[in-house]
Amino acid sequence: MNKNDFEIVIGLEVHVQLNTASKAFCSCSTNFGSTSNSQTCPICLGLPGTLPVLNKAAFELAIKVALALDCKLQETTRFDRKNYFYPDLPKNFQISQYDLPLGYDGSIKINDTPIRVKRVHLEEDAGKLIHEENSSLVDYNRAGIALLEIVSEPDIHSSDQAYDYLKSLKAILMYLGVSSCDMEKGILRCDANISLKPKEAKDLGVKTELKNLNSFKAVKLSLEYETERQFNILNSGGKIIQETRLWDAKKLQSVSMRSKEEAKDYRYFPEPDLPIFRISKELEQKIKVSIIELPQARQKRFMENLGLSAYDASVLTDSKNLADYFEECLKFGQDGKKISNWLMGAFQEELNKRSIEPKESKVKPKELVDLIAMVEKNILNNLSAKQVLTFMFDTGAAPEIIVKEKNLAQISDSKELEQIIEIVIKENQNSINDYSQGKTNALMFLVGQVMRLSKGKANPKVVAELLENKINGGKT
Repeated sequence: MNKNDFEIVIGLEVHVQLNTASKAFCSCSTNFGSTSNSQTCPICLGLPGTLPVLNKAAFELAIKVALALDCKLQETTRFDRKNYFYPDLPKNFQISQYDLPLGYDGSIKINDTPIRVKRVHLEEDAGKLIHEENSSLVDYNRAGIALLEIVSEPDIHSSDQAYDYLKSLKAILMYLGVSSCDMEKGILRCDANISLKPKEAKDLGVKTELKNLNSFKAVKLSLEYETERQFNILNSGGKIIQETRLWDAKKLQSVSMRSKEEAKDYRYFPEPDLPIFRISKELEQKIKVSIIELPQARQKRFMENLGLSAYDASVLTDSKNLADYFEECLKFGQDGKKISNWLMGAFQEELNKRSIEPKESKVKPKELVDLIAMVEKNILNNLSAKQVLTFMFDTGAAPEIIVKEKNLAQISDSKELEQIIEIVIKENQNSINDYSQGKTNALMFLVGQVMRLSKGKANPKVVAELLENKINGGKT
């Protein structure tokens, strides 16, 4: 048998901390990076005699996500106790939701293929274990933070599709403003369930759960590794064990952690200290109208109204901040394609160098459009314009001021350029001969030499025309 005889079946469980000032069931702060165990109270530590109170903001944010994912809402929903013993769970149970999740039966389209969302439910986060050489410590600051779990159906059939699903889901969450989705801080985390089954089989294979996936790249690599591991076992006549496996990002392999629990192992029962909650039609409608245009709808609008390609529209809308900046630029210039090229190219490079978002840059949308216009009017060539953009990011100055101060205006005057061209021709006779013999690349080399001598200010189009005229006119 070979891999093509098997179908890969993947389901993803995404956990995302919600943007609330206080925890899910108490008033403790959710600020990240505070002194260990400084943001705790008797409620989130599970001390006897304490009673939880649901955070209204967390509840409404959870409903917002469920609606954005086209989920149906429960008319009445409740919380349950998920019982298990672990050092970072101070109560020895987690307040979660079991048979009445807040939202269910939703979907996300990935490249026109719907991936069903099985459930969206609200729960509290656990604490954080810090492992040292000879001991382990627990920080309970995270314990009790409002956590949303989004569970897909096993509709994903490749690591690439899993990556695209996570990327789309993260974009939706960012657009909704419900979470920062910062994976480095553990605010967004993912577990993956994967199994292989013969293509002709109706029943799913035995699955393993992959944990400790702290980046989308880790999800992709771990799924590829686990696919290979399971195939090798099945192909040799072995059996897959249902278990939880940890991903070792250094060794790029999964390792067995424990046998996989099922619902019965958690002994779920209704949380006795919280009432049943009803989601009124008025609340549902209020939250529904607050949902802004989401990434896929925005992408479609950019394509239909501005003529952008699917790729360009996708890159722009992946980041709400970048898409917002793009729309601000459109107020000052109507050529969406040219603006998008600059945003996805030189502008994004400058953002990456500084590790900042568009709204944090010193470059105002109007001034970026002014810079693009200077290129279109042949005041600047692309090389000089990129230099100007760097100065704009550094200083916040307008492009016309920088061009004047740095003397970066493009040289298009033929008399001035001919003086430089004469020098290049004298110094590069071999390239002149190559071009005369039909080696067209030689012309580009000569243009490059003129650009070098002009310190990047020459108009390359004019230079190419002047060079061709001189060489073909026999003035060498």
